[in-house]
Amino acid sequence: MSGWKNSFVTLGFVLSVSLIASAVSVLFVSRHYSRLSFDLINIVCGEIAEQDPDAKKVISAALKEYTGGNADGTAEEDILSALGYRISDFSGSAYGQNILYVLLGFLAGILLFVLTFMYRNKAEAMRIQALADYLEQVNTGQAVILSASGEDNFSKLEDEIYKTVTFLYQTKDTAMQARNHFAENLSNIAHQVKTPITAISLSVQMLKQDISGQCSSCPCPDFKSANRIPLHYSQLEQIEKQLLRLTHLEEALLLLSRIDAGTLLLKKDEVDVFTLLVLAADNLQELFAGSGASVDIPELGEMMISADLDWTMEAIMNLLKNCMEHSKGGTIHCTYAQNPLYTEIIIRDHGEGFPKEDIPHLFERFYRGRNAKDGGIGIGLALSKEIIERQNGTIRAKNMPEGGACFEIRFYSH
Repeated sequence: MSGWKNSFVTLGFVLSVSLIASAVSVLFVSRHYSRLSFDLINIVCGEIAEQDPDAKKVISAALKEYTGGNADGTAEEDILSALGYRISDFSGSAYGQNILYVLLGFLAGILLFVLTFMYRNKAEAMRIQALADYLEQVNTGQAVILSASGEDNFSKLEDEIYKTVTFLYQTKDTAMQARNHFAENLSNIAHQVKTPITAISLSVQMLKQDISGQCSSCPCPDFKSANRIPLHYSQLEQIEKQLLRLTHLEEALLLLSRIDAGTLLLKKDEVDVFTLLVLAADNLQELFAGSGASVDIPELGEMMISADLDWTMEAIMNLLKNCMEHSKGGTIHCTYAQNPLYTEIIIRDHGEGFPKEDIPHLFERFYRGRNAKDGGIGIGLALSKEIIERQNGTIRAKNMPEGGACFEIRFYSH
């Protein structure tokens, strides 16, 4: 609150308190004045009655005419009281007017106090709302300047918040530059690795073709019986498997670099959950057939989420593959439900579950758990988490009480 506004509020409080105090003071002063007047008239009338007892009738008549009351009785020392008069009889209409003025002053003071208090609260509420709007703009990435509106304690708070926000923006910019630099290096590494992998893969294929040709054309039975050709062929197949693993790693590095650099664009389409799960499972039919596992996806009605179908399907496929690798030929169950806040997808198996020490690290990049399958690179779950969280979603892993592992995914509506 600015200086003049603060002074205005302070003045309002002072005036309201002054009016209330003045009203109470007038009430007591008026009462005291009426008492003094009564005592004075009482003394005068007493003296007159003592000098001339017959004057009581004259005094009584005069007092009746002044107060409009009735006076009867005998003369006593307190002659006005003996005649039936009270202090209020002598204040008359003036006393009533004083009471009216006191009430009006008191009410005016109360009204001014209330209005001043309301104004102060409204002013503070407006400043708090302005500060909340500023923080909301900061959260949405809109950099605005917060100007202090005075020199009071609230202004000091505004100034400290602005300094903190400015520091956070600078920290964010530094972190973004470092992240982009890391993503660029990651992309460069992936591209550098891709070239020799391709060359080695072509060489391996040519060697396999040469060995196959030698095996079919060589008439020497000793050469064949020595199992040299099958041995060499098996070694080349192992090299091919490792090259395939490196290829997957290179593709994962490129994808991670796109995610870190913010260049992975995710569409916002209305996607049916049942369709999403069925498409993901269909793309893994060959793997399921080879492992003996199966997927159970019940049709529970239309439930829509706002997501990129292709990339979200990729995330679901990674989760299904993880369950398949640990379910040992069992059934993988997929269920889903929706409420006004979020849409939940549950994917669970009947395997051994996650080792407790692995659960906090399952979604870390390149993390390989205790029961990880040979040949994996530890990137699938991390990619699933990145894709889901970039679409206003969350994912967590847990073990079911009855046994088995479970992935819990939530896509929030807002």
